[in-house]
Amino acid sequence: MIRHIVFFSAADPKDVARIRDGLMMLADIPHARHFEVGRNLQSDPITGARVDLVVYAEFEDEAALAAYKAHPTYAACTALVRPMRELRIAADVNTG
Repeated sequence: MIRHIVFFSAADPKDVARIRDGLMMLADIPHARHFEVGRNLQSDPITGARVDLVVYAEFEDEAALAAYKAHPTYAACTALVRPMRELRIAADVNTG
């Protein structure tokens, strides 16, 4: 299983809800076995970094993750969200 975790911060905090709505488009892509977008509750007290939203998704394997990223909705989401975000950090964890 692959766990796909992505952290986002908004360039303008007023856009957090719009970014969340844009990220929720990804829930319509059929390749994820689990998908959610959540609001982060705190800033990192050590670095001071602000993360506003977290995308968490689970995929059966790397092929399912690749199909998710190749889906036209993924490209549409990226085009919508990218101009509003400041930070994006992604990790794909293979849990075996």
